[in-house]
Amino acid sequence: MANSFNQISPSLLSTKNLSVGYGSNVLLSNLNLELKSGELVCFMGPNGIGKSSLIKTLMGLNQPLKGEIHFSQEGPIEKVASVVLTDRIQHPQLKVYELIMLGRYPYLDWRLKLRYEDETKIELAITQTRIQHLLETKIAELSDGQMQMVMIARALAQDTKIILLDEPTAHLDLNNRVEIMNLLKRLTRETSRAILMATHELDLALQTADQVWIAGSDKTIKTGIPEDLVLDGSFDSIFQFKGYDLKTGKISHAEFRGKNVCVKGDGYALLWTKNALERNGYSVFDGADTVVEIVNENGRMKWRIGGTEFSDLNSLLNSLAA
Repeated sequence: MANSFNQISPSLLSTKNLSVGYGSNVLLSNLNLELKSGELVCFMGPNGIGKSSLIKTLMGLNQPLKGEIHFSQEGPIEKVASVVLTDRIQHPQLKVYELIMLGRYPYLDWRLKLRYEDETKIELAITQTRIQHLLETKIAELSDGQMQMVMIARALAQDTKIILLDEPTAHLDLNNRVEIMNLLKRLTRETSRAILMATHELDLALQTADQVWIAGSDKTIKTGIPEDLVLDGSFDSIFQFKGYDLKTGKISHAEFRGKNVCVKGDGYALLWTKNALERNGYSVFDGADTVVEIVNENGRMKWRIGGTEFSDLNSLLNSLAA
């Protein structure tokens, strides 16, 4: 099975005993990492740990302190890997289509004239990111979320098998963060690219990443699928969560009511009923004397305690607290 998987997902980038940092300041050391075709990898760790430095080193923007970086594809780096950094573009009058065109720069001759192939790659990138409506917009007029989509489109137009991104969802609202994560996930599946993104989006990374790299205070990086790194305690040991239970994905609430409640129901209504009760200081477990029953009558949710019925959770909570 392992050999079959390796054939389907070949390695596009690997490092051997790589160390990154600045001068005598070693941020990450002895890294033996691998990026495979068709995988979305989320690179995580505390602030200042060296995530941006590693991405810039892999792209050749920073020199490695030690070790080697190997690409499976030969040629200049700009035809092998593309990068989306957090730096804001310094030409605000540039239009979106013109910015995306710059992704084809490594392939143009001295005349800088787009060929049919270049135009095809640009149009495909625009279609993949669904930003047709923005093409004539000046980049100074873009929202942060729109700008990230345009920068990803430029990287796609560059037509490399590897894309590296540094915090592409920083400062975005939830809707834009989810959209970008779903886009990157879809691209790995549809185009067999290897995508590495440095991110703080723990909740989204756990649900979308094929692999996670976690940088720790010992200057090493641990790798694995998200579920294994949750269950073996790697996330807990590195991030040292305060009041957040990663295994359940919930914030720990103090049980200050001194009252136990049993909830009977199913689906998302059960999940959110338990959340409301625990958030308000109740202990929820089977066998408690107070029983909340969730019922669905003709598509309308209701809650019952004994013979009393409630149309919403707020009313239920007020009754319990009385």
